[in-house]
Parts: sequence; structure tokens; C-alpha cells
Amino acid sequence: MNNNLTGQRCPSCAVGILHDDSKIVTQEYKGHTYQSQMHGAFCDQCDEAIVSFDAAEEVAWLAFRDQVDRQEASQLEGIRKRLKLTQAQAAQLAGGGKNAFSRYENGQAKPVAAVINLFKLLDKHPELIKELI
Repeated sequence: MNNNLTGQRCPSCAVGILHDDSKIVTQEYKGHTYQSQMHGAFCDQCDEAIVSFDAAEEVAWLAFRDQVDRQEASQLEGIRKRLKLTQAQAAQLAGGGKNAFSRYENGQAKPVAAVINLFKLLDKHPELIKELI
């Protein structure tokens, strides 16, 4: 914690006093919610904070993001297979290089939101592929 900051005047509002505390913080990543505990010195007036770095929490956040990205890659692969497209055909539809889908599906590259959205739409309306090919 930031015991050395407790009792000091808030550098943001210059009115409040800092005190040690922790709060639950909710973050969103690609539609998935992640909650973590944030520790630091919080202002009693403006609610600003000087937070402590937590290496373990950083590792957990990165693991959460990686898991979401793996789920997304798996979903993209499933959609491509349901549409009976090769990786090269899917890459051509998305406008990527010939190996783009291979890289998406094995986690070497992250597809942009437009690619994900296109394939989610095609999954619900596979008849639209005829309009794109």
C-alpha cells in the first residue's frame, strides 16, 4: 500500500486528504468483464487515486485477455468451418493476406473487429457469402 502518502493533501484537487484503501475495478475487454482489486492512496474528496502496481494482478489481467483472444480465435475457426471455407478463402473474404486466417486461428495475430464482425454476420446469414465472392 501507499502508507507514505496517507494524510497528504491530494495532488489532483488540493483539497482532499489521501488515505490507504482498495477498490474493486471492473474492466471490459472485447465484451468480457474482468474485476480486480486496486490498492492505493485515495482522495476523500475527489475520489482520485495514486495506485500501487501489483505484478500478480498484471499477470492475471494479461492471462484474462489471452483467454478471451483464444476464445475469439476458436470462434472464428468454428465459423469458418461451418461456412465450409478454407483459411485462404476466408482471408480473401476478409481482405487479408493468404495466411491471415491461419495466423488468427493459431493466435499469432489478432483480427481487427471488422473481420470478427463480418464472420459473426456470415455465421448468422451464410447466404450472404454469395454477395461477397
